[in-house]
Amino acid sequence: MLCLISLEWIFSSIFLLLYMVTILGLCVVIIAENRNPLKTIPWVVAVLLAPGIGLLFYLFFGQDNRKQRIISRRTYKRIMKRPHTERILQDACNLPPEYQSLATLLRNNNRASLLYGSRLEVFTDGKAKFEALLRDLRGARRYIHIEYYIFCDDRVGGAVRDVLVAKAREGVKVRLLYDDVGCWNVPNSFFREMRDAGVEVYPFLRVAFPSFTSKVNYRNHRKIVVIDGVIGYVGGMNVADRYEDGFSWGIWRDTHFRVEGKGVHGLQAAFLVDWYAVSKQFLNSRQYYPKVEVLDDTVLQVVTSGPVGPWRNLLQGIIRTVTNARQYVYIQTPYFLPTEGLNQAMQIAALGGTDIRLMLPLHSDTRATHLASRSFIDDMLRAGVKVYFYRPGFLHSKLVVCDDYVTCIGSANMDFRSFEHNFEVNCFVYQAAFARQMKKLFMRDLQGCDRVMPEAWKKRPMKQKFCESFMRLFSPLL
Repeated sequence: MLCLISLEWIFSSIFLLLYMVTILGLCVVIIAENRNPLKTIPWVVAVLLAPGIGLLFYLFFGQDNRKQRIISRRTYKRIMKRPHTERILQDACNLPPEYQSLATLLRNNNRASLLYGSRLEVFTDGKAKFEALLRDLRGARRYIHIEYYIFCDDRVGGAVRDVLVAKAREGVKVRLLYDDVGCWNVPNSFFREMRDAGVEVYPFLRVAFPSFTSKVNYRNHRKIVVIDGVIGYVGGMNVADRYEDGFSWGIWRDTHFRVEGKGVHGLQAAFLVDWYAVSKQFLNSRQYYPKVEVLDDTVLQVVTSGPVGPWRNLLQGIIRTVTNARQYVYIQTPYFLPTEGLNQAMQIAALGGTDIRLMLPLHSDTRATHLASRSFIDDMLRAGVKVYFYRPGFLHSKLVVCDDYVTCIGSANMDFRSFEHNFEVNCFVYQAAFARQMKKLFMRDLQGCDRVMPEAWKKRPMKQKFCESFMRLFSPLL
């Protein structure tokens, strides 16, 4: 009996020792990756406080695979070379001197050409957006390129699917990308029906063993549609009923854009890079970049970001926009988990007298992210940033408008995930009329907001403050 107890004690001790060595070894690996301490500390805390769950989450979501490159740098340069050197040459554009540095930054960190002459139409509700999209899809003559993070099997998704199937049967070439994690709950039969009709359908970074742990954290959050190379769509709306119907507690307030003209070529290049990544089909003929008319005096740059390049392209562009602002910067975002650089840029600008306004949803669809976002408000208010909570429903709009001239629109949220892990696409638009239009839109939404006053914010319950602060520890991981 004593012998059995001794053996049990020995095996338990060995198991405990190996377990501790594994956990401590993992902490060493995490620290040795030389990441931003704001990202390293939460993972170390998670692994030490909840070793089993922390280890599991780290394997799935925490590994830093940027150096491994989902798309190799050589391949990325190869598939981007011809679109940017032969098909979408930078147009001769005259920007005001104060915006030359921003345009140069985006040209250097993302090869984003200045594109002249696009016309932009704005949608703030799903019904109008999907009506226009379905109309344009039905009018396609040569090809449709469509890419969404979420593509649901519901009323709206079914309507889009039916049009794609009909166009494919007419002989129009239809290529569709969807994110594998974003569409986890969509039955395979939904996409199989499109494949059977001749639509080329691919999931982006399929999540399956053994590659599961290296890909699940990198998601394609882009929303791109390109029709015949002359019409495009980009913005914050996916394909799902909720973008039309909202929630039982309020509307779904979003922003999406229809693009005509040269700007479509930038969206096309972004789509074809993603298409090559999953299909290995290199598409770059003249038909994908047709000659287009000058429709307006807009100048824009289509900027992509993701874990495939050395720079945080969108983050750098937005920080530059904030730090260069002379009068104001107005921001709408559903999730506010800023990197330290963006956090400091907004505070410094506000302290320097720039009118910085931040609009967030009063209620959110993700409680953990919602709580963590609230933890950043104290410092913003202290620096003089004006913070507003949107009441009528869930604010999912992603918008930055600055000084009645530059506007940033697209798919990226103001959070770590969008800036560091997700594949995103935004347009930086340089035009006074468009900026004033988006400023007016911001002001209209402001009428449905409550301003967060510093004194009242300080009086919120201690339990709420603690929950917000605790979730902030994990903000780089959300």
